Amino acid sequence: MAVRAAVLPAIGAPLEITEIDLPEPGPGQVRVRLAAAGVCHSDLSLSNGTMRVPVPAVLGHEGAGTVVAVGEGVTGLAPGDGAVLNWAPSCGTCHPCSLGEVWLCANALAGSAAVHARTADGTDLHPGLNVAAFAEETVVPASCVLPLPEGVPLTDAALLGCAVLTGYGAIHHAARVRPGETVAVFGVGGVGLATLQAARIAGASTVVAVDVSPEKEALARAAGATDYVLASEHTPREIRALTGKQGVDVAVECVGRAVSIRAAWDSTRRGGRTTVVGIGGKDQQVTFNALEIFHWGRTLTGCVYGNSDPAADLPVLAEHVRRGRLDLGALVTERIGLEGIPGAFENMLAGKGGRALVVF
Repeated sequence: MAVRAAVLPAIGAPLEITEIDLPEPGPGQVRVRLAAAGVCHSDLSLSNGTMRVPVPAVLGHEGAGTVVAVGEGVTGLAPGDGAVLNWAPSCGTCHPCSLGEVWLCANALAGSAAVHARTADGTDLHPGLNVAAFAEETVVPASCVLPLPEGVPLTDAALLGCAVLTGYGAIHHAARVRPGETVAVFGVGGVGLATLQAARIAGASTVVAVDVSPEKEALARAAGATDYVLASEHTPREIRALTGKQGVDVAVECVGRAVSIRAAWDSTRRGGRTTVVGIGGKDQQVTFNALEIFHWGRTLTGCVYGNSDPAADLPVLAEHVRRGRLDLGALVTERIGLEGIPGAFENMLAGKGGRALVVF
């Protein structure tokens, strides 16, 4: 069946809106009609080669829609069901999964090398990060489909599949923020805004948002920031001034740049925690000297997918949405990158009643 999709023909090339031949779901697979997809910075990282992906590919890893068909052996899902796509399904059998660290599953991205669909001339297409959400419809393994939680609008639910899970998990799972602690969030894109909201939900007493853009201050404060700092070489000093000259208990870096990772570290109090969420390139080298590591006693940790278990965390996030603690609409930010995406992609989905959500 022919559907339209945004195809990455080669690393570094512009995405192309074109028709692809999408097969019917086979055993264990589900076909989903997209209602919305998030355009996340990770898609830019895939398109420019920062993260490796087989090409040509249909990108898009945040999506929500309606099940239109299921393959043999699929249970618990039926046509007409609302669904949230999970780009990193855990296998349940590898070593990290056996330890309960499903976000580090060794086989989570194995499906990205599979043949997902074909172009009109018969060229094989791969599914980006498993789910190929930049399309009118997609076919994915049943493990990549989570039921849409009750009370969550379908056109907002796409953000639950990555940006919100990552930001919420960074605060609640990776950094384990406790009520009354102070938090700084570096980068006020979609993930940063989700992180700010999560810090507020966790009961942080002071929440400092840091970004290079003064225009984002209103968004940051609406999400829960108590203070806003424009990023500069003086950022750590300004954050210490806001926290009794101590620095914050927790700093979360959502950019993936050496300079902001270093600034987050320098903004954290002695004995504090610095959590890196942003995905940077190999050229982004961060340096520390041995004495400061000893003296400051800080903890520096990476954070993959918010250290989250989507199946367990999605109902928790949905409850926050229903109670008004989490505003998914507030996460949609500026329209940048990806050479005409999301503009052309949004127009593509709009014809089907859907939308593209920009969460850089």
